[in-house]
Amino acid sequence: FTGNFNLYKATGRMSFVAKSFTLAGEGLLRQQVAALAEKLRREGLCDDARKRRIPVFCTRVAVVTSLSGAVIDDVKRTLARRNPLVEILCVGAKVQGEGAPEELIRALGQAAELNPDCILLVRGGGSFEDLMTLNDESLARAVAACPVPVVTGIGHEPDTSICDMVSDQRASTP
Repeated sequence: FTGNFNLYKATGRMSFVAKSFTLAGEGLLRQQVAALAEKLRREGLCDDARKRRIPVFCTRVAVVTSLSGAVIDDVKRTLARRNPLVEILCVGAKVQGEGAPEELIRALGQAAELNPDCILLVRGGGSFEDLMTLNDESLARAVAACPVPVVTGIGHEPDTSICDMVSDQRASTP
């Protein structure tokens, strides 16, 4: 905002008269994500009809995530508790920062080659900016085109990414 402060001396009240404002920071990012979501919706990538069913009892699950974060241990612990016979195949990739979308796309391809029943694309919570990798158009298209069903577990419960929208199923992070 740009403008001027006014002071009414009799009561000591101050006001700000705005002359102009510009969007900055997260507002612009949210607009870009919303525009991409709408574009992919129009193309049908978010349609329930194109989403594949996840097997009820998976025997092989590939997990695509950072292998150094807490999320991989959470996923392993949760899968072991819910289905102790499942074989877990881990494929590591950066989940934020420069080059992360490309690493995740590569990791999705590697995971699909392992012939799992499904792929879990997961990452822990973070700020909106930290989660922007999962709003990348190329990555979203790779998730939608993956030959193996993809389940996403990204961020905290209220977080919804573009990858969540195009995946075959969205799940809460453990």
